[in-house]
Amino acid sequence: MFFVRIDEWGWAEAPARVPMFPGDLPRQDHPLPKALDDAAAAKLLRAAQADKRLLVAVTVEVLLRTGLRVSEYTGLRSDAVVQIGAGPWLHVPVGKLRDDRYLPLHPQLVTLIDDYRNRFVPPDHPLLLPRENGRPLDRHTVTRFLNKAAVTAGLPHLHPHQLRHTLATQAINRGMSLEAIAAMLGHRSLDMTLRYAKIANRTLADEYFAVTDKVDALYGQPAELPADTIGPKMARLRREHHRLLGNGYCTRPPQLDCAFESICETCTFFQTGIDFRPTLQAQHDDAATKQQTHRADLFSNLLHRLDHPEAS
Repeated sequence: MFFVRIDEWGWAEAPARVPMFPGDLPRQDHPLPKALDDAAAAKLLRAAQADKRLLVAVTVEVLLRTGLRVSEYTGLRSDAVVQIGAGPWLHVPVGKLRDDRYLPLHPQLVTLIDDYRNRFVPPDHPLLLPRENGRPLDRHTVTRFLNKAAVTAGLPHLHPHQLRHTLATQAINRGMSLEAIAAMLGHRSLDMTLRYAKIANRTLADEYFAVTDKVDALYGQPAELPADTIGPKMARLRREHHRLLGNGYCTRPPQLDCAFESICETCTFFQTGIDFRPTLQAQHDDAATKQQTHRADLFSNLLHRLDHPEAS
């Protein structure tokens, strides 16, 4: 910036042209924190649960099970845990990307948070507070709690963001779609998710050995590669093709053809979720405005099933 502005200052000794541009500087590496493997994550969680200070257990378990950023965790409000339908959800407030989101909350976390708040947190205060000073958590306190458990577990120094990266890696290795991981982590593009959810060696090996026998045919005979051989990208495309709808998902197996074009909501393979509620409500209101009774009733039933899943 100094070299860009120098000619604007009118110095007599200013160079005839800007001597340096941003592109002249080497790009710095920004490596992601390394994810914990399954064994290390289990050790960390057990150490945190055994800690005599309950907030250590709360901090480690919430970060490890939700993938929250530290700023999101420390910014949780007193009403962050909400009930939607039959299950508890965590309302993550507006943060880094100027957007908020809801995360499904593990029942064990609900119990843990309730226990801590009942014992240590006054009503209407932020969701979690250190007991000794009554001030909201900050990232330095979170890091200290995390490494208190890490030392007990025999692990090296950890950064809170490693738990976010750990959850993403665990999720993708167990079959969670990139779209769902992006929603869970609060990413606006899959490019961001791919940087966090690096596929671990086990998944790479599974994908490799899934096609290796067919690839071996290339070396045993001059025949062409079998026509049904597909790689991991094509396999994922086939699994998810035609699955995402405007207001839900189609769970029809790809082997079954579909003869319908515009009545997905009445199909037995149609499913939806709470995240599609605004779309369903808008479709209901549009049908009601146009006095399309049948369509309005259809969307009313879908909304009722979302709000009362126990009656489904």
